[in-house]
Order: sequence, then C-alpha cells, then structure tokens
Amino acid sequence: MMLGKTAGGLFWMCRYLERSANNARLIEAGSRMTMTRSMADDAEWESVLSTANVKELFLEKHDHVKRADVIDYILRDRSNPSSVMSVVESARNNARMVRVALTREVWEAVNDTWMRLKEALERPVSDADLPKVLELIRQQSAQVRGALQGTMLRNDIFNFCGIGTFAERADNVARILDVKYFVLLPSVSMVGSTIDNFQWEAILRSAAAERSFAWLNKESGPRAIAEFLILDQRLPRSIAFCYTNLSRNLGYLEEEYGETLPSREMCEATLRRLTSTDVETIFDGGLHEFIQSILQSNNALGLQIEKDYRFYA
Repeated sequence: MMLGKTAGGLFWMCRYLERSANNARLIEAGSRMTMTRSMADDAEWESVLSTANVKELFLEKHDHVKRADVIDYILRDRSNPSSVMSVVESARNNARMVRVALTREVWEAVNDTWMRLKEALERPVSDADLPKVLELIRQQSAQVRGALQGTMLRNDIFNFCGIGTFAERADNVARILDVKYFVLLPSVSMVGSTIDNFQWEAILRSAAAERSFAWLNKESGPRAIAEFLILDQRLPRSIAFCYTNLSRNLGYLEEEYGETLPSREMCEATLRRLTSTDVETIFDGGLHEFIQSILQSNNALGLQIEKDYRFYA
C-alpha cells in the first residue's frame, strides 16, 4: 500500500485545486445575483461566505459583510485557510512533497498555477480586473486537470487524485444548493418568481452547468435544476456523478491493494441513496434535510478515507 504521506499529499493537492476553481465560480455567481436586487443588499455575499464555509472566520475579522471585503477574503486573504491564494499554495506544497509520484507535466502545471496566481493576487483585485482574474483561476485549475488526465498512469496515484477532486466537488455543489433556499431568497413569497428563477440559473453558472442544463431541459425552475445538480450522472459536477466516480476510484484501490475498507462501503451507501431516489421525494422530505445528510456523509467519508489509507501515518 502507498505510504500514507504520499496518498494524503495527492488527495489534498487535488482537493485544494478543486476548491480554488470553486471559489472563483462562487464569486462570479455572487456578482451575477446582485444584479437581481433593486437596492444594495449584502445577502448574496453572505451566501458566498456561507457556501465557502468561512462566514464565521470572516466575521471574526470584519464587522460587516461588504462586497469588496468578501472578494478579497476569498481570493487573497492568507488568514483564510480556504482562500484561493491559501489553497493554491497548499496544493503546491503537497505537490512538491509527492513530486516523484507526479509526471513532469503535472508538477509544472501546479507550479505554474501557483506562480501565476501569486502574481495576479499580489494586490487587491479591481472591479475591472475581476472577470479576468476569475477566468485565470478557472483556466489554471483546468490546466492541472488536463495534465493529470493526459499524462498520469491509471494507478493508485491517479485514483487518490480523483478521490480528492470528487470529494471536494460533491461538498461544494451540496453547499451551493443548501445555502440557496436559506440565504438567497428575500422571503418565501419569492419562490417561483423571476428573481428566484434567475438565482437558480446563477447557481447553474456557479457549477459550470448552465449550457448543459439548457441542452437537456426545455423548462427551468428549482426542481429541474436541483434534479440536474444532484441526480444527473451525465453532469460532471452533479453529486451523483461525483459519487459514481468516488466509488470507481475506491474500487480500483480495493482491487490494487486486495482489501475492502470501510470508506468504500460508506461511499456505496451514499451512492445507493442518490441512485434510488427522485427529485420529488427529495423535495417532499425537504431539500435542506437531504443536502445536510449528504454533507454529513461526505465529511464522514473524507475522514474515513484518511483513516483507511493512513494519510497522516
């Protein structure tokens, strides 16, 4: 079995790189959602902080939620362990630690990402430069994924990278959906309104799914969009797609190492939930309750993977 230090380095390198691109999409979605308001309102930026799971940390440093402060905190602030700059640096440190396990192309892509974003985020990002910087973050993440897909052997190294990517992606999509109903809407009376629909469409953009959704669906709305992001296994960022691939990656490790570990069984249990339900059942039981259970299961799975493969051994 691979040394826990190496397995953990690969897992966290890919989790951090996925998180950097997710943060960029969250900021873009927050900016789009503010366009639905007729007056200044910081609710969207609170939702961005909540989705990124850093609201409490932010309020320890700032008295009020303001757009410029939120953007700077999520992009540049080193006191925020989940800021783009923090996670990209952590990804590079992990890549350097496991460099002998990576192809030259993957290492260079990770290192290039760190150097370019360090330069782009050296100073607060102006409104005029924000779209360009967000695009750069997404492009650099895609560059690393391309190098991984195009040059790495399909072995245990590749599978630990996949597990990190899909565990982080499932967490992010679930948080986006959960925050939507509890933070973004001004009131229950807005459900189904033009503003509500616009916000759901903005969430599709934050998951890089708006065009795919339009190809497959003639009508929009909360149920159709929630079904797409949770259950549609054709969408690379849906929760079901993530768990299908988590199961596959863990299955390959099981075959390679010749043992069945609890993390595989936990992953399979969540995948069965996702493939045996439908969106009406989810909404009848409560979207928040369903997503909270998925988040709890995903967190528990991450901890079990670390335990099974002795990441900190």
